[in-house]
Amino acid sequence: MNKYLQTLLFLLLCVTAANATKLKGHVYDRKTGEPMVGATVSLDKTSKATTTGLDGSFELKEVPKGIFNLRISYVMYQTVIQEVDIEKGDNLQLKIYLEEAGKALQEVTISAKKNAASENTARRLEQQSTQVMNVVSGKAIEISPDLTVANVIARVSGVSVERNSNGDGQYAILRGMDKRYNYTLVNGVKIPSPDNKYRYVPLDIFPSDLLDRLEVYKTLTPNMEGDAVGGAVNMVMKDAPDRLTVNANIAGGYSQLFFDRKFMSYDYSGINYKSPSEINGKSYQATQNDFSKGTLSYALKHPAPNVVGSLTLGQRFFDNKLGVLVAGSYQNTYRGSNSVFYSSKVVPTAEYAAVTSKSDREYSEQQKRYGLFSKVDYVIDNRNKLSLFNTYVNLTNIQVRDEVSTNFSTDYDPDKGNAQLGYSTRSRLTKQQIYNGMLRGDHKLFDDKLKVQWSAVYSSAENEVPGNTTISLNGVRENFVDRRTLLTNGTPLTHRWERNTDEDKAGYLDLTYTAPVAGVNVDFSAGGLYRDKERSSFYNNYALTPVNPGAVYGTDFQNYTDLSFTVTNPGGAVNNPLTYDASEKIGAGYGMFKFTTKAVQVVGGARVEHTDQGYRMLFPAGETRPSGNQIYTDVLPSLTIKYFLTDKQQLHASYFRSINRPGFYEIVPSKVVNEEYQERGNPDLKRAIADNYDLRYELFPDAGTQLLAGAFFKNIKNPIEYIFQADATRGQDTYYTPGNFGTARNYGLELDFIKFFNKFGVKANYTYTHSRITTPKDTYITDANGDTRKISVNQSRPLYGQSEHIANISLLYKDTKKGWDVQVSGAYTGPRINTVSQFLNNDLWQQGFIQMDASAEKRFKNGLSVFVKGGNLLNTPSKLFIKGTNPTNAALKDDNIESNGHTLIRSDYYKQTYLIGVRYKL
Repeated sequence: MNKYLQTLLFLLLCVTAANATKLKGHVYDRKTGEPMVGATVSLDKTSKATTTGLDGSFELKEVPKGIFNLRISYVMYQTVIQEVDIEKGDNLQLKIYLEEAGKALQEVTISAKKNAASENTARRLEQQSTQVMNVVSGKAIEISPDLTVANVIARVSGVSVERNSNGDGQYAILRGMDKRYNYTLVNGVKIPSPDNKYRYVPLDIFPSDLLDRLEVYKTLTPNMEGDAVGGAVNMVMKDAPDRLTVNANIAGGYSQLFFDRKFMSYDYSGINYKSPSEINGKSYQATQNDFSKGTLSYALKHPAPNVVGSLTLGQRFFDNKLGVLVAGSYQNTYRGSNSVFYSSKVVPTAEYAAVTSKSDREYSEQQKRYGLFSKVDYVIDNRNKLSLFNTYVNLTNIQVRDEVSTNFSTDYDPDKGNAQLGYSTRSRLTKQQIYNGMLRGDHKLFDDKLKVQWSAVYSSAENEVPGNTTISLNGVRENFVDRRTLLTNGTPLTHRWERNTDEDKAGYLDLTYTAPVAGVNVDFSAGGLYRDKERSSFYNNYALTPVNPGAVYGTDFQNYTDLSFTVTNPGGAVNNPLTYDASEKIGAGYGMFKFTTKAVQVVGGARVEHTDQGYRMLFPAGETRPSGNQIYTDVLPSLTIKYFLTDKQQLHASYFRSINRPGFYEIVPSKVVNEEYQERGNPDLKRAIADNYDLRYELFPDAGTQLLAGAFFKNIKNPIEYIFQADATRGQDTYYTPGNFGTARNYGLELDFIKFFNKFGVKANYTYTHSRITTPKDTYITDANGDTRKISVNQSRPLYGQSEHIANISLLYKDTKKGWDVQVSGAYTGPRINTVSQFLNNDLWQQGFIQMDASAEKRFKNGLSVFVKGGNLLNTPSKLFIKGTNPTNAALKDDNIESNGHTLIRSDYYKQTYLIGVRYKL
């Protein structure tokens, strides 16, 4: 009997299979045409059900033939029931469109408010944008391995980043143009930088979970500020939602570096944020008691786990007229690096530098990152809206650098181990913060023909480095036993205060009037801005020497806090050129037109910017130019043309002129002694002026897929580069200074590809960049009499910071039904110049590197999800080298110094980082 039942069952299965087929299709938003990711698709009266993939596609397998009702549903959308007749074989293809269930809030301005953080919205913005731009969506940021904006932007085509001391990204380099050639916006408004030297903004200060999306503009239009040659970075913060939104996450993790060694810390709680002379008056004579002993009280320990978290609350009230959103972020992480630094010197007898000393450095750094953003908007009526934005970010770095240096003197013998040793420990607290507040109004007048937008903005940026402490010792290695004594010359202990504050007050006005011209509606725009920027800079340094300079560590004292010191300059060193005030007043106006036909869109016009920039030293100390200013006016034309090949592909061509202004620090004729060299400002430094050309082919076959292929060319007059230069008054000294150097050219190619295949996706981009600039270099020649002398020659090289090859690839997996998001990302940055040398062929290059990161998230039905993030999985180091070798380096018998014909100058290893957390969404 069982055999008959088995046979019958087998025959039924065969019949079913013979009558089964596949049902495939795509689900789209009827209004926008975007693929609907995660829509539920089910076949009534069967067990067949699935969810749509990343491209809006679905597939039901082994569907029996017949007539069925297909049900498609999605939150906040009307459910669609469609009758399907499955009688004609496999691979039946359907296109289904969903409509929203309710009315959306009317927006005064055109924006991607609905689901603004989605991938599909990001692709649509790139397609519709007047500028050539790239967008990283909030959703992509959320599921990525990145915690800061600096790491997020590194995945954009044409962008590389400079790392900070713990290996994370810090500054963006756009299209091979150094960080100085771009500016940063928050919600379309330019913000000041807390950097103590330059005007560019460190992007690692911004936590990424405050953003709705990140926009990278690679071309400019007349209504944008003209101080960008590489481009502009716009952080669009989160917006007030249509319904109650709660988004919270918390995570913990660790750095592999501190599994392998301990973390060095110190007590920074007692640091005074003002120097003794500020607290007690200029005539005050400081003593040892005026300086916190905590900065010399070092301890080794395993740090607490890293903790990161964020919370977003949003809702609309009063019949959707009032929108309120508050978002906060907190990150407390312990990072660091193990570094080796080789000092080198160029001598007349060799072309390349000879290594003179080696420093083994261990960095331990605690980073506390705070971010807070709020937005309140009120829709007065369908033609008038007011919005209030407030953004505050704060990054506090508590860093210790412990260093052991080996001096390779002329009688050094590696076999005898008779190197002169030095020991130095530096404790440094750095606090950077940015605040931006903006009140904006959007209005429509005269039957919507005239649009008016105005903004009143206050911004400030601050950088504080109080009580920066460095203590140095020396010793002799005898029989491999260290004997450390305090330095008997030089400055064994220093306490330093540095502080600068930028304060911006600005007003913006934009008017757009729409009128028909020859049957085509043309937008005529005009407007401008006025910004008043004030900077104050403060510097003070105290030098201390020990009462007992012969004290031996481990014998006469066990801790640095046991020592007694005498202040050698009790009045401090506030009378220096780095204590100054500066100002910059910018007035700008523009005129622009825009029209669109079925075949073409044209945007053109010009911008005029007037700059009045100046400085005033508070303590000139004999400087011949204690104050100065630069006043100039620039006319910046622009033209953008988009030619629509079809409704899904277009050619995007652009020309614009832009400038790059010097920073305040760069034009103050100060002399600053750094660890490896001294710097000096240049009051005659001119702005750079660039003509920029861009052409890009853009294909958007659907809302989630794109292919971008473009080329760019930049001709830069008076580019600003740093070089080493001899001191005119003291010829034997050199200093690092900015200058203008003729004309530079920069050109390249970009490819950007995004494609989703149901549950899988790939994002890839590649950029080739080539640039050339000619600057003077020193070299030695020997004449017929055998005499050696130094001469200056010109050398052509790439622009500082420009990598010839940059590539990114991310592999994505998304299963909406099971709640999985997985991403593996790799990035390659090619070799680039890190420091321009004074001498011919001795520039320091950063070695090309590959970095890999990964993340995964599992969502559950109750709004909870669990995620993991891993960074720097390959433990990729940062290495600096000279493209050549000196024969004398071989005598040091250090296998790390020379490799592949290069001389290693520095290497930094950061190790991997791990993070695991939970997220809740309502």
